[in-house]
Amino acid sequence: MSATLVSEFEHYSNWRNGVSGRIVALRDWLTAQELNDAETDLKLKQLLDRLEEDRLNVAFVAEFSRGKSELINAIFFSDYRQRVLPTSAGRTTMCPTELFFEAGSPPSIRLLPIQTKSRTGTVSDFKRHPEEWTALALDVNSADQMRESLCRLSDTLRVPIGVAAEYGLANPDDEETARVLARDGTVEIPRWRHALINFPHPLLEKGLVILDTPGLNAIGTEPELTLNLLPNAHAVLFLLAADTGVTKSDIEIWRKHIAPLQGASSGRLVVLNKIDGLWDDLKSADEVDAEIAKQARVCAAQLELPESQVYPVSAQKALVAKVQHNPALLEKSRLPALETALTHELIPCKQELVRQSTLGAIEDVVVRTTELLEARLASIQDQIEELEGLRGKNRDVVERIMDKVNQETRQFDRGLGQFKALRTIFAHHAGRLRKHLGMRHLYAEVKKTRSDMDNSRFSREMREAMLGFFSTMKGNLAKAGHEVDEIQSMMSAMYRKFSDEYGLAAVSPPAHNLARFHKEIERLERIFNERFNTVLQMLTQGQHSLTAKFFETLAGRVVEVFDIANRETEAWLKALIAPMETQVREHQLQLKRRLDSVRRIHDATETLDERIRELAANEEATARQLEQLAQLSSLVNASLADDGEKERLEISA
Repeated sequence: MSATLVSEFEHYSNWRNGVSGRIVALRDWLTAQELNDAETDLKLKQLLDRLEEDRLNVAFVAEFSRGKSELINAIFFSDYRQRVLPTSAGRTTMCPTELFFEAGSPPSIRLLPIQTKSRTGTVSDFKRHPEEWTALALDVNSADQMRESLCRLSDTLRVPIGVAAEYGLANPDDEETARVLARDGTVEIPRWRHALINFPHPLLEKGLVILDTPGLNAIGTEPELTLNLLPNAHAVLFLLAADTGVTKSDIEIWRKHIAPLQGASSGRLVVLNKIDGLWDDLKSADEVDAEIAKQARVCAAQLELPESQVYPVSAQKALVAKVQHNPALLEKSRLPALETALTHELIPCKQELVRQSTLGAIEDVVVRTTELLEARLASIQDQIEELEGLRGKNRDVVERIMDKVNQETRQFDRGLGQFKALRTIFAHHAGRLRKHLGMRHLYAEVKKTRSDMDNSRFSREMREAMLGFFSTMKGNLAKAGHEVDEIQSMMSAMYRKFSDEYGLAAVSPPAHNLARFHKEIERLERIFNERFNTVLQMLTQGQHSLTAKFFETLAGRVVEVFDIANRETEAWLKALIAPMETQVREHQLQLKRRLDSVRRIHDATETLDERIRELAANEEATARQLEQLAQLSSLVNASLADDGEKERLEISA
């Protein structure tokens, strides 16, 4: 492993742990000061959970025989002095493979049988059922045992062409399939659908997850890759081979599955592997370099990328160089340049994403608490000023002050009536919003669409059912978006009213937008039009197979999108009403304390000076809380800023 990559990853892990520690300190302080309401506590808990479960996902994507597994071995596993992932001529890793570390579980390989493709459910669904997987122990102290177990990733089966077609792994009408079809009518397919490797590697232990994909056939037929794993990867390394250049299948993978993932090239690196095939002892070093540079330019042009995004390497020679401690060969392999790019592309980008999301959540908590304390401090100062004005005044003046406070209290109580009415209207709008986004209605629509597809007699009816499903989903999101705008506008007006009439802090309600969920549904609809809504698909796939595939892939992903939208919307609804409820409670409490102070002085149950001293002590305590909150906020911001990161990367560059 590159020392720079390891050190940066360790630094990121330590940074994340440091941020978590500061957030825990803030949460504990809020609890000790009785400033932590249920909404704040939930927000901080969710934030800490996200930091605890944070992962960095790196996907390696390529057609067969491009050297993905060897590159993974060279970058991450050379310290083991052996190939952790199997590599050999031809096809090696036959199924999508995830490498990660799961604390508390022994090293192992879990393999999902290919037969599960004939059943309803995505890979994510099957991950929740361990009994569906074939588990193999990994003895990390035995190279032979590890090699034997990992070779199972290459297992294949021979099955009738009909079975392969049912799994989406073969098309009987395809010319290439016809050529390789055995005399007995069987074809070779992967034995396993997906593999999970729990491995105690230092980077995996700190949150790295590696995804190894086995070529166009698997990418095109396994929806988990195109709809979930690849879009969620923080970096995608797309491998080409210097000896073949950019092939037709390479172009297809790139354009369909990699290029659409992000709007910018950051996070997508193209690796031109096997450049050792261009090394020629009969050519000068400059001539070889020129040949490699030419290949890189051609590849960049075909993929419509800047040439700087293409990294020529020899993964095999790099692994040999690392195992044999051969610096010259390692430099010639050009792997260090790729590792440096990974260091600069992956970790800082991921750190910035975590920083921004964490900063936003912390700022919200700190601002809300600061506003509460500032309102409390202002109220105490007003009481002190009011009581100071009573010095030397007679009983009638005190009574007038008490009448004034009573009048303000009655006025605020009338405002509370408006607040209760607002809550009723808010609950009504929230109910309509939940109806549009609700999972119960979604599942009913899924059930209806499946029934319509199953009962369709013509391909046109099937297409109409699927298109109708997307139309309904987009319509529900549009209606939900309208309700969000209505609620936002209503709450903003009420916040302004309470601020103007009762002096409550001017708070801007948190924003919420469903646009990204709408875009995701539109993306899924485009995938539907490309892969399902075609005459060829309707003709070549049976009705049952097409229906099952649609619901296993696109409809299942729509359910996931709505589930996330539901959870985020519920969190927003709570965050929307909670600040006003807190301010209303605080204002009520201060009015009660103010009235109590004046009444006690009126009834001569305590002296004016005693009450002023008590309020002054409260003023000092509240000011101290504000100061402590600012200090804790500064500590969290300092840990998030990580000022040493930029300097460290500049030095290593």
